[in-house]
Amino acid sequence: MGFILRLLVNALALYLLTQVYSGVYFEGGAAVGSVLIAALVMGIVNALIRPVLLLLSLPLTVLTLGLFTLVVNGVVLLLVAAVTALDTTGFGAAIVGALILTVISWVLDALVGALGLDGKRG
Repeated sequence: MGFILRLLVNALALYLLTQVYSGVYFEGGAAVGSVLIAALVMGIVNALIRPVLLLLSLPLTVLTLGLFTLVVNGVVLLLVAAVTALDTTGFGAAIVGALILTVISWVLDALVGALGLDGKRG
């Protein structure tokens, strides 16, 4: 999937998250620029910081049979909220928001793949 398409899917997923869950929201409303910046930062954090967090938390992840990954995803969402216009009402809201964001992203990725917009031949 191209970078621009991935960025747009992530931005749409973040926007939809703020619409369906009140624990995660954009300060001052969801302007297109702030949503795109948050999606870009989310991509950077997922690419650079999340793997390090997953590696450091590997013993806890194994001990909890993978459930600690939800906490790592919540921390990632909190990191994005710390540097962008995205905001959360707390750590628990970030974990729930990350879970909802995962489901929304999964559905959007499946939709993009089904429509053939990802450039793959199926």
